[in-house]
Amino acid sequence: MMDQEIRDVLEELRGALQADGGDLEVVSIEGTDVQLRLKGACGCCPHAQMTLKNGIERILRERVNEEIVVERAE
Repeated sequence: MMDQEIRDVLEELRGALQADGGDLEVVSIEGTDVQLRLKGACGCCPHAQMTLKNGIERILRERVNEEIVVERAE
């Protein structure tokens, strides 16, 4: 159930990443652990980790579950 909520929010967030020439790929979702791969311009951006933690993780915690942890998959 939470898996689908996470995917729905990530799908919304993809639009902002795509507008900057990037994208994200869901590698895995296991409970509150979310593994993402940033692609395109986001994959090599020096701010990628900040995007994951201060952007994507924060939004998922606010909208889905406060225990979600987002990690970057290589």
